[in-house]
Amino acid sequence: MAGRPELSSALRAIEGVTDAQAIGDSLAEPEAFAVLFDRHFDAVHGYAQRRVGPDLADEIAAETFTRAFDRRRRYDASREDARPWLLGIAANLLRRHWRSERRRLDAYARSAESEAGGDLAPPVAAELAAALRALPRREREPLLLLAWADLSYEEIGVALGVPIGTVRSRISRGRARLRGPNLDSHRPQEAPNNG
Repeated sequence: MAGRPELSSALRAIEGVTDAQAIGDSLAEPEAFAVLFDRHFDAVHGYAQRRVGPDLADEIAAETFTRAFDRRRRYDASREDARPWLLGIAANLLRRHWRSERRRLDAYARSAESEAGGDLAPPVAAELAAALRALPRREREPLLLLAWADLSYEEIGVALGVPIGTVRSRISRGRARLRGPNLDSHRPQEAPNNG
């Protein structure tokens, strides 16, 4: 980068722009939307990949950014970070792929039964995957946004378009349903910003 001062100054300019500013700028200069893609593609793709696998994740991530670009005029500019908005779009798209996600959770359960390692013992991991599959969507979605997309409760509310109290109750109910004899003994620590 030392030999390319124009690239260095362009990167500094991008770092100083919030997502809301980039979206606003993209209304006059559509190329400005690329900032969001550069910042958040990995998060959106990673979340989708955990839910439906790598093949569909490519499609979901691409469609997420296409829809976000098409809907950018309706973005709430008071929210500087667009990641919850983008993950909300991805979550809506993933609802159409429930069969693929169910197969993925079944595969997690099967592979967990046969593999050692990871944070959970294989029978516990298999039980967790099966329990996730059995959860109602309204409880599964906020839990997966918390665990796999690393969103705070407030960000989950933005992503799903529900109040934070609803997020708290859905996560609480989902966690209660997930608890079983093996899962009760494994309690991950909650991130401090999720309160």
